[in-house]
Amino acid sequence: MLLKIFKYQNTIISRYLLSNLIVFFLAITFIIGLIVLGNQFVLTVQESVSFGIPIKELMPLIGFNMLRDIPIILTLSLFLSIIITISQLYKNSEAVVMNSIGLGDKNFMNLIKPIVFFTFIIIFYLTIFAVPWAKQQKSYAEDETVNASEFSFITEGKFESFKNGEIVFYASESKVSGIIGEQNMEEVFIYALDDEIPVVVLASDAKKYTDEKNGSIYLRLGNGTRYEGLPGDKNINILNFEKYDLEIVSGDIQKSIASFSEIEERNTIDLLREGGDNANAEIQWRISQPISVLILSIFGVFLGKSSPRTGKGINLIFGIIIFMLYNNALLAAKSAIESGQLSPLIGMWGIHLLLLLILIIFYQFRQGKVAHFVDKIAFFNIKEKSHV
Repeated sequence: MLLKIFKYQNTIISRYLLSNLIVFFLAITFIIGLIVLGNQFVLTVQESVSFGIPIKELMPLIGFNMLRDIPIILTLSLFLSIIITISQLYKNSEAVVMNSIGLGDKNFMNLIKPIVFFTFIIIFYLTIFAVPWAKQQKSYAEDETVNASEFSFITEGKFESFKNGEIVFYASESKVSGIIGEQNMEEVFIYALDDEIPVVVLASDAKKYTDEKNGSIYLRLGNGTRYEGLPGDKNINILNFEKYDLEIVSGDIQKSIASFSEIEERNTIDLLREGGDNANAEIQWRISQPISVLILSIFGVFLGKSSPRTGKGINLIFGIIIFMLYNNALLAAKSAIESGQLSPLIGMWGIHLLLLLILIIFYQFRQGKVAHFVDKIAFFNIKEKSHV
């Protein structure tokens, strides 16, 4: 069976079609990869400059993020390259000649099978094994970096907000301690809301730390004053303190983020053994990416068919729209499975089956079988009878 799938048809047409497809595939992959890599690099440099962390410590994160994005890049590149390759044949009227000698959509699918299944195997390996490993290594790299994932939580000489703007914080000086997750600050100003009552806190020093029991992140303020209410209010309360703890990030949020990150980093075999909504959603997402390569490749052949009079780029626009809708539908199904709103039995399989059904109807329509079936229905047959 595998030999039949990968059997290479050594003909002039097959060599011509595959060579064009490979050239477009490599070019599009290079362009998209360069854009993604450039975006990752710029974000990393900004984080390095803003938070004073050497860029060499953040560079491994670019590589792990690129490995994470490769499946999507390859899928989109192959899909667009198939559309462009087939479209070029029709634009140059070469496909018209091929159709006249009996080479149609099925033959085009057979000719591109080697590269499609080769890409399928690469993406399958990446999503099942390499990408979870890359996410795990990225997590390790972030843990070794001071205050990873946030890359230094509090910056000196800058107003920062927490809890969706409920807390505004300022520190004139900030130093990182030897313990990961801790910072020492001086001359601290805090504006917060306590039951919609404004609270202003001034402290000479503060320390940011993480509570090991509940995972919450606190600011331990020292030698300061707490003002409850605004100046001029009758019931303003003033409290002098030596130590005062203020929660800035809830431990429940930290745990929920960690649980989702842990699921994405887990080995696929471990997820199969574990079960549960989050594990099922992650497994289906990993399997869905290589499956989408096969479905989109067939769609690419159909979208590639065009007339010489058709506007340039119309097929590509439709292709990008289909890719975005397909990918977003899978992400929405993944979120619905994780939240328990969608059964894993339906899950992302329903999205794939729906797209396959659309492909079958589209193919039957292209072959004229749907129109022939409609003509057979008396309700649609409105031709006037002619009498001799």
